[in-house]
Amino acid sequence: MALALTSVTLEDFLAHPDLEESPAWELVDGRKIQKPMPTLFHSRLQRNLVNWLNAHGEAFEAIQELRCIIPPHSPVPDIVVIARDRIPEEDGPFYGAPDWLIEIRSPDQSTLSLQAKILHCLQNGTQAAWLIDLDRQQIWVWEGDELPTRYTEDDRLSVPGFGLDVAIADIFSLAHQRR
Repeated sequence: MALALTSVTLEDFLAHPDLEESPAWELVDGRKIQKPMPTLFHSRLQRNLVNWLNAHGEAFEAIQELRCIIPPHSPVPDIVVIARDRIPEEDGPFYGAPDWLIEIRSPDQSTLSLQAKILHCLQNGTQAAWLIDLDRQQIWVWEGDELPTRYTEDDRLSVPGFGLDVAIADIFSLAHQRR
């Protein structure tokens, strides 16, 4: 279960010595929350999806577990996708909202807390967001100001602006690929 403290400022949060412990700590709605430890299939899906995205797009880069600074929050989405011309040369967190973010829900993770994180990013410049639920075999997709759309295994998903079209079943199969 995620641990949370109340009323933490972004400045205090970023100065905390355990900030980069694994699993990552996030600041959402003034609360310091540690992400749950991912499961095997969650980890495989995350790794394989990052590799697949990077192999299919030259204009952007997919990165796992990158801290974003989007005041007053500091989320660490499972995957961020950022246009290559927006990626800084210096190391450190990413200042601003990613162009696209992907969250993979862990069994003990609240869907509502993930949605709150997604909505904050969308309100601050994120163009698309996915919430992948392995247990229910569905992906919720937000694009711009539109209400989310739910996709299941029989559907195909296009990502406008990123030039991608993929079968949902192919995304879920990545959770079982050993490489």
